[in-house]
Amino acid sequence: MIKNLVSRVSGSRKPDAASSGHGQPPRQEPAHRAAAEGRKHPDASPVKGKKRRRARKPSVATPAWSIADFVVEPKDGETRFHDLGLRDELMHAIADLGFQYCSPIQAGILPHTLQSNDAIGKAQTGTGKTAAFLITIFNDLLCHPPEGERFVGEPRALVIAPTRELVMQIAADAEELAIHTGLEVATLIGGMDYQKQLNRLGNTVIDLVVATPGRLLDFMGRRDIYLDHIETLVLDEADRMLDMGFIPQVKRIVRATPRKENRQTLLFSATFTQDIINLSQQWTYQPITVEIEPEHVATDSVDQKIYMVSSQQRYKVLDNLLRSQECTSVIVFANRRDQVRRLYERLRKSGIGAGILSGEIPQAKRTRTLEQFKKGGIKVLVATDVAGRGIHVEGVSHVVNYNLPEDPEDYVHRIGRTGRAGATGVSISFASEDDAFLLPDLEALLGVKLTCTHPPENLLK
Repeated sequence: MIKNLVSRVSGSRKPDAASSGHGQPPRQEPAHRAAAEGRKHPDASPVKGKKRRRARKPSVATPAWSIADFVVEPKDGETRFHDLGLRDELMHAIADLGFQYCSPIQAGILPHTLQSNDAIGKAQTGTGKTAAFLITIFNDLLCHPPEGERFVGEPRALVIAPTRELVMQIAADAEELAIHTGLEVATLIGGMDYQKQLNRLGNTVIDLVVATPGRLLDFMGRRDIYLDHIETLVLDEADRMLDMGFIPQVKRIVRATPRKENRQTLLFSATFTQDIINLSQQWTYQPITVEIEPEHVATDSVDQKIYMVSSQQRYKVLDNLLRSQECTSVIVFANRRDQVRRLYERLRKSGIGAGILSGEIPQAKRTRTLEQFKKGGIKVLVATDVAGRGIHVEGVSHVVNYNLPEDPEDYVHRIGRTGRAGATGVSISFASEDDAFLLPDLEALLGVKLTCTHPPENLLK
């Protein structure tokens, strides 16, 4: 289920009165888009010689529903989804999910993106940004259906994200929001059956594609997808894509879409480095910028502990901790794949039910492991930071940082896997002679002094 779609908003920006109401609002395209209408990027022309099969969208019958069935009282300082002039099909899904008020990023950005403006959003994971760009995409697709017949392999909207898990989470959220719209979503990720993904793309008229850069380029190289009809392009977690070296690939993808004057571009990043600012200038046209600073960098619902241990003591403390009754569902983070592999194998030999999640594990196995963990089939998930962003698992009691992360931002993402949805959680980080030097940077980010203690005696036995 989409997380953090609802939160209290202080001083939220309200949409203009002209955009309130329900049904199809008038499109208020910026002048630069209207002037450029009909022109396409030279790189975006379909490759000649590829025969594309026509397909028609099936009609979708939805149960009778009225916005009158979804009553939300206005509140000072809060923006209701009712206030945004969204299509009833979307409001129906929002009502089904039980959401009422926008989060700060949604209240700040949706009044602009719903009017087709480009936007740059600065927000941490878990702030509701995924729902913000999905609502923008689906509302626009519903309000402006294409004229005439469509072809398969020509999506109208594209979301690019850096990791497979994040792509799968975005697609799952998209399916929930699109349930009453008749719009189709496809996922393109590496490590999964190419032919199965191709069958989905080639047999159904797809409206939204959510993809990792590498697999999307595979489809483009084989002429199985065409991006010249993209109306909305979303680049999620741009800072992470920069860190992972994906920017050259993303540039190739962006060049295959219509010119920036001809598409809507939304870029989201947790940080605004100079590199991110430069990229946003290349890819967006006169964007509005919304920055949401978290009230607390580290959530108050997580009890953070730092244990001073030697390198030799780490595993002993972890083993005893995992066997304690209070640890019911635990994610253990390590920095590198080899560390994760060794730790996973050692836990299995010790009789502790564990799963592994890292980039070297085939995607199908990663998906099965995550499902097992969500359902309680395994108690411990050992992971690299690939699981630190975009993974929503309810009921995680503990997060253990077997190694302190080299990037302080990753610490925030890691501990955010626990203490979710109003629950409380515990994070335990091991600091030893080889990584304690990372603590000052971590404290600078958090804005607090971290108390380092020795582990309790029962964990050292």
